[in-house]
Amino acid sequence: MMNYVMSFCILAALMGCVIAPRHAHPPAGVVVPAGVVYVAPTYPIPAPGYIWSHHHKHGWGWHHKNHGWHRGW
Repeated sequence: MMNYVMSFCILAALMGCVIAPRHAHPPAGVVVPAGVVYVAPTYPIPAPGYIWSHHHKHGWGWHHKNHGWHRGW
């Protein structure tokens, strides 16, 4: 009986709490626009010169100053 009371108390204390996943912090040099959540790369850099950047429509991706967005955004 005591276990049920204790479980109920713990459950009641945690109601309304939000458990969010821990977000990675952006590495030095990555600019995160205001109101945007940083998302770490999901695949390796495609070639030298690409930087992990935020696109206003497509989200995070690799961008090269001369070649544009990787995967043709």
